[in-house]
Amino acid sequence: MRHAVNAGDEPTAIDAVSAPDAEGKPRRTTRRFPRITRDTARPEGGGRAAPGDAPAPARQWPILTVLSAVGLGLLLTALDVFRYGMILIGAALLAGAVMRWTLPSVGMLAVRSRFTDMLTYGVLGVAIVLLALMAQPDPLLEIPFLDDTLHFTVR
Repeated sequence: MRHAVNAGDEPTAIDAVSAPDAEGKPRRTTRRFPRITRDTARPEGGGRAAPGDAPAPARQWPILTVLSAVGLGLLLTALDVFRYGMILIGAALLAGAVMRWTLPSVGMLAVRSRFTDMLTYGVLGVAIVLLALMAQPDPLLEIPFLDDTLHFTVR
């Protein structure tokens, strides 16, 4: 089906159409995604974390806090304090998840929806902390079924 426009008449839909375009003419529907995205909603909470008259670093303090802690953790790891550096990195991600949950506006820390960001930061933070606690030599945390799994696969 197609659409027809007679002089002085309202457009009539002859085939499946979607909302009118900028000129008011109905457009064909398509299941394809557009090549160029024209308008996307920014993530919930993606506004400034401080007023607009504050300097740029102050407006983005949540992401700067997380990145600073991750940078310090990487520095500790490079200085051969592996376990504490990795625990700090995991704790920074967990802090990012908590900030994403509690603060109404977190600036660039908001990447996706609030739930997806919290889930991503939380799962990665917990995984990094657990792996750091289980790292050899002298693990601080031992999980018995993992040792059994290694027994059958590696040893």
